[in-house]
Amino acid sequence: MKFYQKEIQLRSYPRGFHLITDTVMRSLPEIREIGTGMLQVFMKHTSASLTINEDADPTVRMDFESHISKMVPENAPYYKHNYEGPDDMPAHIKASLMGASVQIPITDGKLNMGTWQGIYLCEHRNHASGRKLVLTAFGK
Repeated sequence: MKFYQKEIQLRSYPRGFHLITDTVMRSLPEIREIGTGMLQVFMKHTSASLTINEDADPTVRMDFESHISKMVPENAPYYKHNYEGPDDMPAHIKASLMGASVQIPITDGKLNMGTWQGIYLCEHRNHASGRKLVLTAFGK
C-alpha cells in the first residue's frame, strides 16, 4: 500500500465556484503510481468548501453561485456572527452545506470520475486569500 500526502495553497479566487481538478493533479503527481486507490481532498477552512460537479459548461458554476447565495443570503437579521462582514456567517453556513472534503477513486493512475465531473473550490467569501488543501492519495 502506498500513501502520499501533500498540503497545498491555492491562489486567491473570487467568490464563486471554480474548477481545481488540474491543480490537484499537478500538485500530487504520485497519483499516477496508484493502480487502485482513493484520493481525499480536504479543505482547511470554514468559509470555503469542496464539491464535485459538471466541469464542461461554466454556466453550471454560475448557477451554483446564484442559487446558494439566494438560499443563504447575506445580512439576515438573525445572524449574530458578523464580525468579519456580511459575507462571513453565510460563508460558514454554505461551507457546512457543501462540505469540507471530497473522495475520488483512483484507477490505473487517474481519477475515476465521470466524463463531465470536476472538483470545485467553492469560494464563499468576497475577498479571501489562497485556501489550503490537504491532498491524501493511497492505494496499491
